[in-house]
Amino acid sequence: MRIGTMIDYSGGFRESAAEVAELEKVGLDIIFVPEAYSFDAVSQLGYLAATTSTVQLASGIIQIYTRTPSLTAMTAAGLDYVSDGRFVLGLGASGPQVVEGFHGVTYDAPLARTREVVDICRQVWRRERVQHQGKHYQIPLPADRGTGLGKPLKLINHPVREKIPILVAAIGPKNVELTAEIAEGWQPIFFAPEKAHSVWGDALAAGKARRDPSLGELDIYAGPTLAIGDDADKYLAGVKPHLALYIGGMGAKGKNFYNDLACRYGYAAEAATIQDLYLAGRKDEAAAAVPDDLARAVNLIGPAGYVKERIAAFAEAGVTTLNVTPVTKDSAERIAQIALLRNLIG
Repeated sequence: MRIGTMIDYSGGFRESAAEVAELEKVGLDIIFVPEAYSFDAVSQLGYLAATTSTVQLASGIIQIYTRTPSLTAMTAAGLDYVSDGRFVLGLGASGPQVVEGFHGVTYDAPLARTREVVDICRQVWRRERVQHQGKHYQIPLPADRGTGLGKPLKLINHPVREKIPILVAAIGPKNVELTAEIAEGWQPIFFAPEKAHSVWGDALAAGKARRDPSLGELDIYAGPTLAIGDDADKYLAGVKPHLALYIGGMGAKGKNFYNDLACRYGYAAEAATIQDLYLAGRKDEAAAAVPDDLARAVNLIGPAGYVKERIAAFAEAGVTTLNVTPVTKDSAERIAQIALLRNLIG
């Protein structure tokens, strides 16, 4: 099983980049750079390409609405080039609050757009003359929508790889089904090993039934918080505000994908309470309403022996990469936690 982690997009990047170089030495396999509404991920990934040598570099995630598909493909090919073939293109739809609220772009048809974006990216990487006449993207632009001067073009440069791995962040059944069909990797949020099959099993099976065998097996990237130690249980309360933020605050009522996930996990009543409290501004109470067993299920928190058992549970559920967020006070502790996790995995 591989180990990943994510750079804090609100922290000091140069310090984080130095830490990544040290994490690489103790067994980190992949580093994710997020792009919510912070600094862009691409410039930071380029920086990391120059300061690391073996760790994979992933966008976590590039939002499908914020760049044209061709630019997304060009960017991925460029990052793969400067990193000597270490880039993983993490894609996702994000949500309407960010896409419409920050970018001023209509949030529509995330599934159909994702499929089209992936198809266009792969055309670009194969150095084909890009031609795509989909519902949401038309390349070249039809004459009646522009000057009529557009013509099919292919990427000038020769990419390092014509198959750059694509990782899609998805939690809804239809999104997960699409991901299992067309992507190399799947990144669910709040992955609970014992509940994953009942929630996503049918969607994964349906997608894999249409999957091109050349894509290989689907990599699954779970994202637990990490705290290994005999006194690590003290950190359990600390992960609840994060869960409450997503279950309660990431979207309006009826439009919160993470609340829906908590309901599918069997916490419908608790999810409703968390959302009501959070949207009323009672965030501390919302965090306190997050069930202990939910916080434990989706994270790696506890003594080394317990965490090792949980690692086995994640592996049994099909997880291939643990993209962890260590709960630590400084860089030295984060490096130590990653090293300890590597020892537990073996």
